[in-house]
Amino acid sequence: MSERTMKINLGPHHPSTHGVLRVLLELDGETVVNAYPDIGFLHRGIEKLAEHRTYHQFIVLSDRLDYLAAMSNNLAYVTTIEKLLGIDVPRRARYIRVALAELQRIASHLFWLGTHAHDLGAMTPLFYALREREAIMDIFESLTGSRLTPSFMRIGGLAADIDGGFIEAVKTFTAAFAQRVDEYELLLTANPIWKYRTRGVGVLDAEACLALGITGPMLRSAGCDWDIRKSHPYSSYEEFHFEIPTGLAGDVYDRYRVRITEMRESAKIVRQAVEGLPTGPWAAGDARTVFPDKGKVQNDIAALIGHFGLAMEGFKVPPGEVYNSIESPRGELGFYVISDGGPKPLRLRVRPPSFVNLQGLVRMVRGRLLSDAVAVIGAIDIVLAEVDR
Repeated sequence: MSERTMKINLGPHHPSTHGVLRVLLELDGETVVNAYPDIGFLHRGIEKLAEHRTYHQFIVLSDRLDYLAAMSNNLAYVTTIEKLLGIDVPRRARYIRVALAELQRIASHLFWLGTHAHDLGAMTPLFYALREREAIMDIFESLTGSRLTPSFMRIGGLAADIDGGFIEAVKTFTAAFAQRVDEYELLLTANPIWKYRTRGVGVLDAEACLALGITGPMLRSAGCDWDIRKSHPYSSYEEFHFEIPTGLAGDVYDRYRVRITEMRESAKIVRQAVEGLPTGPWAAGDARTVFPDKGKVQNDIAALIGHFGLAMEGFKVPPGEVYNSIESPRGELGFYVISDGGPKPLRLRVRPPSFVNLQGLVRMVRGRLLSDAVAVIGAIDIVLAEVDR
């Protein structure tokens, strides 16, 4: 540090760091000369805890990685174990998973939109965005009994089937949602103050994104249309029609535009999923991994024994290793699991998009004003529980 510069802390106790992130900023006046992110305040050792949990028991911990996209974390984890076991999930379960994952994407983007706009001085979008997010949380609660961490997906399918009430609630929400997005855009897209605070700020081009492994809306805002739902379809995404929005500038404004359009496309996917919902079972008929129906458990001693066996001892997974990833609201979310043939993972590692995407922070704030650092951090859309694990 030269005599012309000073260092200040942005965080860890600061609302605009979106969690307990500390960034040590070196400033020359109000210009950022350098930035030093300091993470780890929320480290809970989730990857190590997995070695002491059965494969079913870890589903609850996967929720806690990214509490703003718990359904996506559930989906990434259970599809990884299903890939290791070679389980074929019923088509109905796959469609329901898609509907839940896309509702979760909308809810996550809504929370991002409201808080990001609030960081930059626009208060009204926060109330608008949380209004629709609350509707999604109500849908999740009616289906799973929980709003934030539902732990609803299971290895081989789901915890339960959906009913007509869920379908009607989803149809009602998606029918009105496009108009709601129009309202957000009316407040922000052409707003001169919003454009001044976001255009040309936090630029990261596609080459830099790819070099750092950055994915999700950050990569797509730089003009690269990489999306795992299209490039490596899972859970029947190849059967749905949707577009991948991209930007050109790779700045904060383009990240906003990409996420806005993604919400519109996700609503279309959800509508397709519930309108084209196949009949059939909602879980695989694999007694090794799937809990028996609750009705049978109450009346059949064999089903009762099977239920307690799965709950207490788990099931053994053949020796092997696997990596599997999905497109979460923040980018590529992957799980790498090694099995030694026992009922618990020998090793489990997570590829959290927030952790990888945070690498771009230093490049994006260097040479910008201190006030721009808040805009850049918000545009990355990090969840510190996922960063620190």
